[in-house]
Amino acid sequence: MNGDCLFHLNPGILEALTPLKDTMHYDIIIIGMGLSGLMAAKTAAEAGRKVLIIGRGTGSLCLFSNTIDLLGDLPKAPDKGNALSRWIADHPQHPYSKAGTAAIDEAFASFISLFPPPYSFQSMGGENCMILTGAGTFRPTRLVPSTMVAATSSWQVKTLIVGFEGLKDFYARYVADGLGCQGITLPLPETRNQEITASLLSRFMEQDSFRENIAREIRRHINGEDRVGLPAVLGLHEPMAVKKDLEDKLGTEVFEIPALPPSIPGRRIFNRFRTWLIQKGVTFLLGQPVTKVSLKGTRCEGVYVLHSPVSTFYSGGRIILATGRFMGGGLVAEKERIIEPIFNLPVIQPESREDWFMRRLYEAHPIHYAGIETDGSFRPVDETGTVSIENAWVAGTLLAHHNVIEEKSREGIELVTGYLAAKKALEK
Repeated sequence: MNGDCLFHLNPGILEALTPLKDTMHYDIIIIGMGLSGLMAAKTAAEAGRKVLIIGRGTGSLCLFSNTIDLLGDLPKAPDKGNALSRWIADHPQHPYSKAGTAAIDEAFASFISLFPPPYSFQSMGGENCMILTGAGTFRPTRLVPSTMVAATSSWQVKTLIVGFEGLKDFYARYVADGLGCQGITLPLPETRNQEITASLLSRFMEQDSFRENIAREIRRHINGEDRVGLPAVLGLHEPMAVKKDLEDKLGTEVFEIPALPPSIPGRRIFNRFRTWLIQKGVTFLLGQPVTKVSLKGTRCEGVYVLHSPVSTFYSGGRIILATGRFMGGGLVAEKERIIEPIFNLPVIQPESREDWFMRRLYEAHPIHYAGIETDGSFRPVDETGTVSIENAWVAGTLLAHHNVIEEKSREGIELVTGYLAAKKALEK
C-alpha cells in the first residue's frame, strides 16, 4: 500500500465516470449504514464533528433486528457483570475483548438514550431475558422494545395469539402451540388482491378504521385471556399509540412478537437514528455506493461515491469501514478466497475453500469467523500486525473472530464496535 494509488471496484465502468470538481470535506466518513455505521455516526455527531455516512442499503438492521442481543449464552456467575468478563477472558480475539465491559456498558447506554419513552428499549434486570419468537420458541436477548416486554413473560399469563391470513411470515397457531394457548388467524378484507407483507400491515395498523375492524374480530375470540400477542407490525411511526388504542378497544394487554424478516422494529430503529442524525447535521447518502477510495501512502484521503452518471469525491480526515459481511457486500466470496472489496484489506480466513464449511449443518463453520483483523483501537492490520491504513477504523460484523449466529451477538457487536471505532478515531 505504498505510494499514491486508487483501488477500483469496477474499472470498466468507473473509467468512464467524470468526478465532480468540487470537493467536500468531512471530519469522519462512515461507509456502511447498518447498526454499527449508525452508532459510529451518532458518537461522532455528539462530539460535534462533521460527519458523512454512506450506504448502499440499511444492512441487516431492517431484516433481522427486533431486539438487541449482547451474547446469548453467558456463563453463570454470582455477579452478572463478572459473567461477561469471564466470557471475554475465554475469547481473547473476540471484538468484545478489544472493548471491555465498561465500554460495552457505555455503548448500550448510548443506544438506550436515543429511545426515550414511550417507545424505549429496556433491559430486564440488567441481564438476558427469554423472548417469545415467531417460531413459537424462546430465545435470549438483552434489550427489548416497550411493545415486546410482555413477550418475555407470555407463558405466565393466559394469552391469545393473533395472526393474519396471507401473512406468510407469521403462523399464529404454530406460536400458540408452543405456549399451549389459543391461536387464531384473521381474514383481511381490506387487503384483497394485495400481497400481504409486514410493511403493508404496519401501514394499515396506523389507520383507525383498520384497528377498529380487527379489534372487533379479536373480541369475538377472547375467552378469558389477559394478553393478546400479534406479529411485530404495530405501525412504523407510533407503535405505542397503536398498542394503547388496541388495548383500550380489547380490554387486554397487547404485545408484539418478533417475526421473520423483514423487521418492522428494525426499521423503527433505523428511522430513529436517521431522524436524530439529520437533526444533528449528519449528511446521509443512502443507496449510493462507494466505488473507489483514494490512498496516499498509508492514509486514505477520501472516497468516490457514484451519483450516476458521475462520481463525486468526498475527502475525510478519518474513515470508518462498517460494511458488514457477505450480505452487505463488506466481504465477497470469490472462487478460491474471500476479499474485502473497498480497501482490499487482508481477510482472516481458512487457507482453502474446502475448509470454509464443516460437514454438518449446525457445526461452527470456519467461514463465519472470517473478517478483518485489527489492532486494539480497531485499525486494520496486515499479516504482520502492521497498521494498513493509519486513518481508517473497522466496525461491526466485518471484524474477524466472532460468529454472530452461534453467539447471538449481532447487534451487540455492531453497537459496541461502532461506538468504540468512532471514539478511537476521534482521539487521533
